Amino acid sequence: MAEMVRNDAGGLSPKQEQKGTNKFVELVGIVIVALLLAFLIQAFFIKTYRIPSGSMEPTLDIGQRVLVNRIGMRFGDPKVGDIVVFHPPAGADIQPARCGAADEGGSSAKPCSVATPEESKQTFIKRVVGTGGDTIAIRDGHVIRNGRLQRETFVNECGDGFGCSFPGTITVPQGSFYMMGDNRGASDDSRYWGPVPKDWLIGTAFATYWPPKRIGVF
Repeated sequence: MAEMVRNDAGGLSPKQEQKGTNKFVELVGIVIVALLLAFLIQAFFIKTYRIPSGSMEPTLDIGQRVLVNRIGMRFGDPKVGDIVVFHPPAGADIQPARCGAADEGGSSAKPCSVATPEESKQTFIKRVVGTGGDTIAIRDGHVIRNGRLQRETFVNECGDGFGCSFPGTITVPQGSFYMMGDNRGASDDSRYWGPVPKDWLIGTAFATYWPPKRIGVF
């Protein structure tokens, strides 16, 4: 059985003390590198987000966590159907910003077509339902895109409640994206505060990792 070599005073030899110090320094270095990599990944590649509300039910529940691809926005645009994290227009969460609500339900009511020019610091997650040049109208919570009623099996039915129908048609500006929550009767989205410029997009959600029973990819 091997024994530790001790010096005359009963302590570890200088060689063993140096070896212990080297291991500690190595461990600290590994921890620092790991933290740096985690920071770089979160800052530039993949970020995690917690779902704060029920606006994306039944696709995403409150408290569910998703992984968001940040780097993809540098090389291309999200497509219709993608779930995207973004900064909404300033005031998106307050009544005065609801430009699409004034005539909601009327035969000529239109969803909001012009975004507030100021970007909010808030973070929203919604689904892309229209891109630059698309025409958009809303019927019973479902999107009519370029004159065609979209097949949206993932939405919670809206019925005839608030925000369910905007029969008037608007055109999404080039370089912008129209966002709506899947829970159409309970989502604060582009219907009320307009399209979102590409510069305000953070990334596309591509997977969910919590809770374990909901693990999967989109």
